Formats: sequence, C-alpha cells, structure tokens
Amino acid sequence: MKKVFGFAIVGNGLISTTHYEQISAIEGAKVVAVYSRKEEKAKSLAEKAGADWYTNYQEMLKRKEIDIVSIITPSGTHADMAIEAARAGKHVIVEKPMDISLEKAQQMIDVCREHHVKLSVISQHRFDASTVKIKEDIDSARFGKMVLGQAAVNWYRPQSYYDTSKWRGTMEMNGGGVLINQAIHTIDLFQYFMGEVESVYAHTAILAHEGIEVEDVAVATVKFKNGGLGTIVGTTAAYPGLSARLEIFGTNGTAVIENNQLIKHYLRNPNNETEAINLAGIENHNGGDIDHASVDPAALDGASHRLQFIDMINAIQEDREPLVNGEEGLKPLKIIFAIYQSARTGQPIQINNY
Repeated sequence: MKKVFGFAIVGNGLISTTHYEQISAIEGAKVVAVYSRKEEKAKSLAEKAGADWYTNYQEMLKRKEIDIVSIITPSGTHADMAIEAARAGKHVIVEKPMDISLEKAQQMIDVCREHHVKLSVISQHRFDASTVKIKEDIDSARFGKMVLGQAAVNWYRPQSYYDTSKWRGTMEMNGGGVLINQAIHTIDLFQYFMGEVESVYAHTAILAHEGIEVEDVAVATVKFKNGGLGTIVGTTAAYPGLSARLEIFGTNGTAVIENNQLIKHYLRNPNNETEAINLAGIENHNGGDIDHASVDPAALDGASHRLQFIDMINAIQEDREPLVNGEEGLKPLKIIFAIYQSARTGQPIQINNY
C-alpha cells in the first residue's frame, strides 16, 4: 500500500489556505493536523481540511501520523518552531524567510541534519517553468557570461496591512520590511540566475507608512563574484501596486520575468551573430496573471507551492536533499541582511562577512 504523507500546518496566516489547498491536491498527501495559538483559527482551517486542531504545539508534535510540518507562523518564530519539529523527528517545510536571524537559521539547518530530517525553505518560483528553462540555459552556457541583473518589486501595501497585525512592520517579528517579506523571492531568483554575490551597497527608508520600524523603500547595487553587476529595488509604496520584475542579461542572452511570467527570452543565434532566437513562448505551469499579489498577498497562485511540496515528499522517499534546502534558503537572507547593514553604515558590505 502506498504511503500517505501526513502534513501539519503550523500557523494561520494569509498563506495557510494555499498550503492546505495545495497539499490536499497531491495524491499521497493529507493534512492531518492544524496548529494555531488561537482556538477559533485552528478549528476553522482544521474543519476545512478534515484534520485535528491544536493550540498546544508540543502536543501536536507527538502525533505519529505527522511526517512533515509546514511552518507559516510570523517570521521571527520560524527557527524555534522548526527546531522543535526536527527534535520530534518531523521533516520541516518553512515559509520565507526561514528566520530573521542568520544564527538561528543556521541552527535550524544544523538541528535538522543532527536529527536526520529534511528541511525545505519555500522558494516556490524556482519551480516555475520559466525559471527551470532559464536556469538550464545559464548552466549550459547558452546565456554566455552573466553581465547585468535588475530586480524590482514595486508593490503596494495600504496602511491597514500593517495596522491590522501586531507583528507586521516590527523588527522583532519581521526582521525587516519590503526586502525580507515581499522581495525575497525575486532576490532569490536574482542570485540563482546571476551567481554568487560578492558585495552590496544600499539605502533604505520608511517613507510611506506610519508606525512601522522597517523599510518600505529600498535600493541596492550589487557586485557578483563573476564580475557581473546588478540592482535591487523594492517598495510597498508603489500605489496602486505594480509588478515584480526580474531582468537578466548575458553576453549571449536576455530574459525578463514579470509577475512570474516569462515575457522576454532571447538567445544569440550561433549561426548568425546579429540574429536573436526568441524563446518567450514558454508558459508557466501556474498560468494566468497574478499581478493582484502586488496589492493582496492572499491573491498568490499556489501551484508552484504544490511542486515544492511534491519535491519534499520525493526527497524523503529518495533520501536526498530537497531542491531548496536550508543552505539555499540562507542565500537570499544573507544578501538582504548585508543590504540592511550597508544602509545602516553607509558602506559597501562583503557577503563573505556573513
């Protein structure tokens, strides 16, 4: 009989429905438990999932039917909850950012390895068809030398977004603003395509929202170890909410992803120096325009999450690392914290210092 993997959803944030729906859509996967500190929140999602609900995390972790714990609590709690799950023998999926402390994030990695459980950090857009295709072209040298990358997340969050949640906009629970919360996925793809970052130089500011401790505008210049250059721009003040856009340029190729859709993809024709091959006809598996996520985080399409959940199940069955393991989850986090340090000090920051 084929094993059914039992999932526990930990937390009741906006993304909890996406996790429940996408896990439930996988053959051989089932949500068996839901945890929230608030009883009504736990019961509400548990009833949809046909699962048991808990307000005691430690009690839930005793359930033998739980194979994988999916953590979607406030960012500042991620590492502590992941470490508890690992010590209970559960595999861990954790939403971005993996934590707001690099030290705790590394501890999470170490404890998961110590207890022989898998750790996967949500970076669902690495599973998009456009991402897979571009990465293949870069790794096969079809793009040539990577020379320039531009990442821009020009989104909008109203004042109510921060006012209706005590932890949003705080350093204690968020660890930062637009970069670590909204732009982290784009920054992850940015470094995934362009290569390892050598240094950053940045400015951040709070310009459009009141009562928050974290940036709502940020700009950074980036130098890559391969010699390429780049820029990162992020804001939650781009009324009424525009796009997340990533542009990458190599000596033999160009690609532009906007709102998770590949809108430009050119490679140099090896038989004609002046002719470009247009490959932008590829369609993402998630389909459709998800630009609404620039305004409403609950509007995000979840099909890419499903692929990452499937990868975790396969990693367990095949006893291999998940495609986005803890070390991969650390990469964009290190870039973001280097940007924050640069903004504080007014100096360029070497990523190796992290």
